[in-house]
Amino acid sequence: MPPPESHPFPLAAADLCVKCGLCLPHCPTYQQAGHEADSPRGRIMLMQGLATGRIVPSSSLERHLDGCLGCRACERVCPASVPYGELIDAGRAQLAAVRPERLWLTRLLSAVLSRRPLRRLLATLLWLYAVSGAQGFLRRFHLLGRGRLARLESTMPRIERLRAPRAPIVTRPRGKVGVFVGCMGDIAERAVADDLAQLLADCGYAADFVADQTCCGAIDQHAGRPATAEQLAARNIAAFSTRDEPILPLATGCAATLLDYPRLAADGGKAFAKRLRDPLAFLLEHGEPLRFKPTRLKVAIHEPCTQRNVIRRGDALRRLLARIPELEIVELDATSACCGAAGSHFISHPEQADALLAPKLAAAARLQPDVIVSSNIGCSLHLAAGLRRAGEQAGKTSPELLHPLRLLARCRA
Repeated sequence: MPPPESHPFPLAAADLCVKCGLCLPHCPTYQQAGHEADSPRGRIMLMQGLATGRIVPSSSLERHLDGCLGCRACERVCPASVPYGELIDAGRAQLAAVRPERLWLTRLLSAVLSRRPLRRLLATLLWLYAVSGAQGFLRRFHLLGRGRLARLESTMPRIERLRAPRAPIVTRPRGKVGVFVGCMGDIAERAVADDLAQLLADCGYAADFVADQTCCGAIDQHAGRPATAEQLAARNIAAFSTRDEPILPLATGCAATLLDYPRLAADGGKAFAKRLRDPLAFLLEHGEPLRFKPTRLKVAIHEPCTQRNVIRRGDALRRLLARIPELEIVELDATSACCGAAGSHFISHPEQADALLAPKLAAAARLQPDVIVSSNIGCSLHLAAGLRRAGEQAGKTSPELLHPLRLLARCRA
């Protein structure tokens, strides 16, 4: 059964792949499994077969396509500029068309995360879970055991505050910028939004937390629900359309999807994407007034795949951190391999995700940083949970995991 006519599989884009194999050394799942069906070219062949009817949907096919992390490392090295991210999304949409039951969890997550009242309710419940002491009690005495349930609980974010982000008053603003907080940012990174607003104010810019913004659509886009992703894109475009200011996304995962809006939304998507700016790159460009106090910390940088392979402005973070006196900066993992978070992949594929995370944890144990910084919420949750579990086993305190904007704000002079 072919996918809906409104979202046909892009066979012409798939045909750009000449199966040269230059992507294989850069694909984390191929390196892990050593199986062609778990490589970019192998998955493209499977999707081509599915689209043309030469391959029928099966549990094996689903396993190979769902095993893709969507890290898009293959795109960086592809000599034919194959749009692999678009292809894997379309391939999963094909599967969803014939097996809609596979999307039950995505539908549930999307329903909660795309609605502000439900996001606020979830944030309140998580906050109560932490401040009541229930979270600490369960973890301290391992009342959930040490299996899958305990691992899932370890990935839950700790909510620092419940109030909405606030922008400080800028007396003589140089300009105004829109801040895309994102659905998970609205739940777990409100303090990061406050920090960005303060750093922008130091630079003379007012932060605009556009009220009607919603989920970027990444969850639906990558699971095979393009129509829902397009609806969310249209809502965000409309929310930001009354302004012409730059748009700064807090999370690189959101930024990667927002950059896809020209494909997801023909009406306004291209103009929206042109307004996007990496917040760290924006601060670097306009941050002459920023002043930092001497800070004796060892900071390890974890660069998310979306930053490295899609946004490609990782230099901005390093240059900003270099402005903090006495700060020691190291790379968490020089191989730049995926940590395994990959959106919700670290929840749906725990064994694979933890195997990919293991080298990062080993590097943290070897480097002994005080702080690890990561600019994507999924990576942060996955890394923080892994560090906490490793610290408990070793009887040591794990490094603090921060968004880079949190660290920069802490170091303000």
